[in-house]
Amino acid sequence: MDFDELVLSLTKQIPRGKVTTYGELARFLGDIKLARAVGQALKRNSEPIKIPCHRVVCSDGRIGGYNGGISEKIKLLRSEGIVIRDNRVQNFKEVFFRASEMRLSLRDIWR
Repeated sequence: MDFDELVLSLTKQIPRGKVTTYGELARFLGDIKLARAVGQALKRNSEPIKIPCHRVVCSDGRIGGYNGGISEKIKLLRSEGIVIRDNRVQNFKEVFFRASEMRLSLRDIWR
């Protein structure tokens, strides 16, 4: 499994109505410095609804980028019950999905 596939596999685990951050995914991968690489992998996502990259936001709650445009990302997040104001997730702590909640460990994914 290459890096992009790994990031997309992790992203699939983010449940509807929750968000995580580029940094949280990078931390799960073992290095917070991978946050930008996580963003680039998500940018290459060819199945943006099936693999819900719209659920990945910046660590300060800002929406971040999206291939379909920011307004589409906001629309998708709002349809899942995420409150957005001024391009930020308002209930960030309540809807934050931690890597520790993921069903698979890196060891399981690499098998």
